[in-house]
Amino acid sequence: MASKTISIAIITLAQVLALAVWFAGTAALPAMLAVSDIGRFAQAALTSSVQIGFVAGALASAILSLPDRFDARHVFAAGAALAAIANLLALVTEPGSATMIACRALAGASLALVYPVGMKLAASWAKGDAGLLVGSLVGASALGSATPYAFNLFINATQWQAPFLFSAVAAAGSAGLILFCRQGPAFMTGARFDPSAVLLAFRNPALRYANLGYLGHMWELYAMWAWVPVFLHAYFSDGFSANLAAFAVVGIGAAGCLLGGWSADRHGRTTVTMAAMAVSSSCALICGFLFGAPVWLLLPVLLIWGMSVIADSAQFSASIAELAPRDRAGTLLSLQTAMGFALTAIVIQLLPLWIDFAGWTYAFIPLAIGPMFGVWAMWKLRQRPEAAKLADGRR
Repeated sequence: MASKTISIAIITLAQVLALAVWFAGTAALPAMLAVSDIGRFAQAALTSSVQIGFVAGALASAILSLPDRFDARHVFAAGAALAAIANLLALVTEPGSATMIACRALAGASLALVYPVGMKLAASWAKGDAGLLVGSLVGASALGSATPYAFNLFINATQWQAPFLFSAVAAAGSAGLILFCRQGPAFMTGARFDPSAVLLAFRNPALRYANLGYLGHMWELYAMWAWVPVFLHAYFSDGFSANLAAFAVVGIGAAGCLLGGWSADRHGRTTVTMAAMAVSSSCALICGFLFGAPVWLLLPVLLIWGMSVIADSAQFSASIAELAPRDRAGTLLSLQTAMGFALTAIVIQLLPLWIDFAGWTYAFIPLAIGPMFGVWAMWKLRQRPEAAKLADGRR
């Protein structure tokens, strides 16, 4: 038990530290805008390029079977170290330049060796608590994604380098820390990437609905994380309050993941995913209308959104793992991840165009479309006989 507790704690902390790299560009954006003129396309690309890099890295890792050919801890460490280097390289580039955007893509590709591998390491310790364990790792991603905004609390408004530097140091620490964890007794090598399994993702009705639910979820998640902090900088008159609120809204997702994982193990995957997406879509519809409202009205809605937007995230991967043929689960999970993050890159890039057109009042209404669609998809999955495979019969 002690080994499991210690290893899960190490994996979780290493995940938090490494994923601080993800939103370093977004956290640095207000300070970069204070010293440089960066167009809307480049502003969005500072985050969407990370998503594109992650997709490329995840597919390459799956095709080459890197976590199976090498010690998974070493793969994680290499990914965290490369992410740190990518962020350090961004420090010597022009803010918002094509070179900086390329560094962000490299960081995303590097994190493809961290996030999925950390999930696999954590799941290797699962014994009737897979939902909670995987939920804790997804929660670590939320907390890690929030940390660059915490870094901003201790600098002045024009030091755009700080989120890049501090998150690089955090990722380097992660690379060393992960080497001290152990693999659990359930650790298994995955099947080779099988391109012929790709069609199964949409030919099989149960897998199709699980994937559509995930895409609805991902339509909202990363665009919310990318643009709500910008919304908060427009709302508050001072950067400290905006960064503190951004850290709280993104970081509270860690609590949402733990609650979602615990609930899914007891009440079922479709129950949790539908409930979380119904709440998050409602928040997306409401929060823009509170742009001019007192903070005591706006902040609770954003915090509820921050919890609900990711509370269900781990359950989509768990659903694929439970529904897929055992020899094709690895390929189908890789495909699901690639599709989801590719979609996030598109939404992140397009949302600022909508914001310029509609203003902050209506800014996040398009994000509500995804989870509404996701609720429908998971309801359809719930009606399928295959849903009995989910969470030991808890649909």
